[in-house]
Amino acid sequence: MMGSQGAGQAPLFYAFNLEDHIPREHLLRGIDRFMDLSELRQHLASFYSHTGRPSIDPELMIRMLVIGYCFGIRSERRLCEEVHLNLAYRWFCRLGLEDRIPDHSTFSKNRHGRFRQSDAFRHVFESVLRRCMGEGLVGGEGFAIDASVIKADANRAKGVPGSQAHNWNQGEGPSRAVREYLHALDASNPAADDDEPPAPPSGPTSPPKNISLTDPAARWTAAPGGPAFYAYSTNYLIDLDAGIIVDVEATPAHRTNEVDSTRTMIERVEKRFDLRPKRLVGDTAYGAAPMLNWIVNDKQIEPHIPVWEKSQRGDGTFSRSDFRFDEQSSSYECPGGKQLTTTGNPPPKARCCSGRRTRIAPAARTSSAAARTRQTARSRAASMKMRVTSHVLYARRRPTSSRARTEKRWRCCLLTSNAS
Repeated sequence: MMGSQGAGQAPLFYAFNLEDHIPREHLLRGIDRFMDLSELRQHLASFYSHTGRPSIDPELMIRMLVIGYCFGIRSERRLCEEVHLNLAYRWFCRLGLEDRIPDHSTFSKNRHGRFRQSDAFRHVFESVLRRCMGEGLVGGEGFAIDASVIKADANRAKGVPGSQAHNWNQGEGPSRAVREYLHALDASNPAADDDEPPAPPSGPTSPPKNISLTDPAARWTAAPGGPAFYAYSTNYLIDLDAGIIVDVEATPAHRTNEVDSTRTMIERVEKRFDLRPKRLVGDTAYGAAPMLNWIVNDKQIEPHIPVWEKSQRGDGTFSRSDFRFDEQSSSYECPGGKQLTTTGNPPPKARCCSGRRTRIAPAARTSSAAARTRQTARSRAASMKMRVTSHVLYARRRPTSSRARTEKRWRCCLLTSNAS
């Protein structure tokens, strides 16, 4: 017998409990069991007025944003719609069936306002990290560092070359993204020389190739492969015991900025949680000499990082080990026995021992006790003196200029081409 749905009068009272309709194995139940936002109100108290109409509960907005992060809901407008329709989302946000959902514009105003000023997101992050530390999930002995590229919401076609001057105050005035970009430039380039910040461990930075007119803080990159685009990088410092992220830092998608964020995160974790790793794991991007010098000499951390080393050539040119240093004459000899000059390029008709025209490039000076490297960068920004020990490359930066001509800048034939 076929049944039919009754079309009688609706009941006057309903007995409905959200708790009974959320599966026991639902992801949000596990998150709610361990997420503690009891101190959030106290952290944000000074950023709210004591008079006026009551605001949206900050805990409600944080819980809604957690839902968006966990389920990949990037649009705040869509997030409000999903919370309105989904019973599990309502239960996690402590909302009843008749409670209203905040307007989507509330999120943007708070995210760029009091949430940013109070660093509320970092407060939530660190409260979760403290819970992980209390559960014994963070060892603090070994850390790993890496970065992920996040595509910026900026059109590839709306940009100008980095070397081209641009008036950011034209039109109706700079946007919020432009104001933040200009503020970051002022912070990294102080007017007073005596207030100059210490040099980053990765060395000097180069100007960007392209600058987005929509989001100038984003960096033009083709790191993932394919066409270049504007992007940011999220840099993670991860504890190796259970893979817990102990710190995160957002930077433009550029290797120099990513490497510099390592210093920021390691020092911040040490200051706030008294965690100082004994070893640090990373890829070759973090293996430049200044960075290794900071890790080993300044922080006494054992690096498990491949050295950014270009001495061994695979393009048919001479490798660094092919050249011999003569201590008596204090000069280098190429594989054919020719003595190398100390600076400058050879004349057009100059030939190396192999009969090929050569160009002078940086060389290394080695000894039985340690290996020392003196390298002059193409940008002429700095020269580095390095020595190799049994497990790591130590480095020390020293400036060079046209006045320091007394310094020896030994160079060798690394780049060759067939004679015409």
